Formats: sequence, C-alpha cells, structure tokens
Amino acid sequence: MSLKQRAAKELEIQKKLVGLPPRQIYPSTAFLAIITPILSILVALLIAALILFVSGRDAIFILSEIFRTSFIQNFAETVVKAIPLILAALGVALAFRARLWNIGAEGQFYGGVLASTGLALSFPNLPALVIIPLMVAGGLLGGALWGLLPGLLRAKLEVNEIISSLMLNYVALLLTDYLIFGPWKDPEGRNFPVTATFSDESRLPTLVEGTRIHFGLVFAIVAAGLVWLLVGRTKWGFELKVMGDNLKAARYAGINISRNIIIAFLLSGALAGLAGMSEVTGVAGRLQQNISPGYGYTAIIIAWLARLNPWAIIMVAILFGGLVSSGFTMQRVGVSSGLVTLLQGILLFCVLGGESLYRRLLYQAALRRSNLTKES
Repeated sequence: MSLKQRAAKELEIQKKLVGLPPRQIYPSTAFLAIITPILSILVALLIAALILFVSGRDAIFILSEIFRTSFIQNFAETVVKAIPLILAALGVALAFRARLWNIGAEGQFYGGVLASTGLALSFPNLPALVIIPLMVAGGLLGGALWGLLPGLLRAKLEVNEIISSLMLNYVALLLTDYLIFGPWKDPEGRNFPVTATFSDESRLPTLVEGTRIHFGLVFAIVAAGLVWLLVGRTKWGFELKVMGDNLKAARYAGINISRNIIIAFLLSGALAGLAGMSEVTGVAGRLQQNISPGYGYTAIIIAWLARLNPWAIIMVAILFGGLVSSGFTMQRVGVSSGLVTLLQGILLFCVLGGESLYRRLLYQAALRRSNLTKES
C-alpha cells in the first residue's frame, strides 16, 4: 500500500469515528488505563530479576528483601522519600498535561531548597508560626522562578523547553555547590560542605511520633487535591488539556497559548520548589551536597506511570519511595545501590512501551467498533 493510499485510509477511519460517542469508540478505556501501568511494572521487575540472575545473584531473595524492608519493616522511611517525589511529580504532570516537557524539576527542586535555606539562615530566631509559612512561600517562589525562564523562552521565542529546563538543572547544582563551599558554609562544620543546622523553629513538625514522617506529607496530599481540581474542574485546566490535545485547535479557539505556557511552568516549578523546601526543612535540617538523589528526574517516570493522574501519583510515588530507600538494603545483601537507578531506567522504558501499546490497543478498539457500527 502506497503512502497516499494509507493516508486516504486513515482519513476515512477518522471520519467514521468522529460521529460516534466516546464510549462507543473506546469501550475498554478504563480497563486498559489500569492494566497498562501494572503490566509495565511487572515487566520491569522481570527484567531486573533476569539481570540479577545473569549476574549470579539470587533475584527472588533480593527483590523480596527490598519489598520486606521498604514496604513492611521501614515503611515510614518509604513515605518520607515519597513526599518530595509526590510534589515534584505533580508539578511535572501539570506541565505535561499541556505537552510542555518540563525536564527541569530537579533544578526547580533546588530553587525551592535555596530560597527556604536562605530564609532559615537569615532569620534563625523567628518563631515557627512565622518562619515556616515564610519558608513555604520561599520554596514555592524559588521553584516558580526557576521554572519561569524556560516558560518564557518557550512562550515568547519558541525555544525548546526540554533543552532550557534541563540545562538549568546544572546551573542550580553549581549554584548550590558555590553557596555551601562559600558564603553559606558552616564555620563549625569541620570543613564539610554544609550549612549551619537550622533552628528547631525552622524545621517542619513531625506528623507521626517515632518516625521521620513530617508535615510535608500534608502539603503533598493537599497539592494533589488542588491539582486535581485545577485540571479537572476549572476553565484554565480545560484550556491546558485542549493545548495538550491539539495546539492548533487551541489557537483557533482563542486560547492564550503564551500566557498558559508561562502559568503552567510557574505552577510546575512552584510544586517542585515546595518539594525541595519540605526535604531540606523536614528531613535534612541543613543544606548539603546531593540533598536530592535525583527526585526531579524520578518524578518524570512517576508522572508517566501514573498517567498524569494526581491521586495515582501518590501511589506510584510510594512505590518509588520504596526503591529510593532500598539502597541500604541492597548494599547489605551485596548488591550495588546503583540497581535502584537501573530499575528506574528499566521502568521508564517499560512505561514508554506500555504507553505506545496502550494507544495502539485504543486505536484497534476504535477501528473494530467503527466497523461493527457500519455493519449494523
């Protein structure tokens, strides 16, 4: 079949589908949407087990130990690791909804870290009721400003946001290194690149006694609800989805594309910045090198695996929080903690493959339904 004939056939199929209600076009959407990410995870685990087996390791023992320690014995630590992942993934998902590829959540995370750290070090004697709201605002603002530049470049100059947001990640890391090796370095830190410890008033309160689960969990749950409302129940959220579905149609409908791009990047960066604020004030209590083990990059995988659903992001982030916190377990059983990064990469490829398969199955279901409708 020639290219021209194939294009003509595709156009004919699309014309058949336009007149059908959505439920007739996609009769199994809900089932496919649920089963696809589950299969992606299972395939990723199977590949990881195969790699361990080939390297001479007991794959079943290692994976079961990871599950036991991360999701049963030390589940509280898994939740702690999941908090910044939830917030960063919500921010990434918000931008992705409009097909804006914000790869800069890691830099925006550090933007929130730097802003909240600066406030904590500058005002150590303020009471908690004053300094914590200030640090929350600072974290939101720091992340938003770090997301503003790629948003402006994309909206005004059509600069590829993947490149600009990714490059800003390295700027944030280098700026952090400069501050902790220079102006913010703790003079009593025995020459380690860390800042002074935050005052007790500048630390997020603990939610569960005897654990490190902090108030950032409340931020994460509230943020998930707000993103769900914003995307699903507001005019701006509808405009965002229209932009993601068809940019030309959005322009034809009179939607202000440039303004929405900038707002999306601001909000996306703000959520990643809040993730940084919650981590540095709720867990670390001071700024140090590598305070993020790649939360911003992991957030991308989480957002896709959750299919950009805010509530699903919470569940997937807990799964990845268990993977992040399992590094010590892997070392204890004689496996490099780099397996976490490897497993995350495998998951990303499986998710992308599952997404492609999902779309293909939807298309085939639509085609079958259109043929049945025509015959009837």
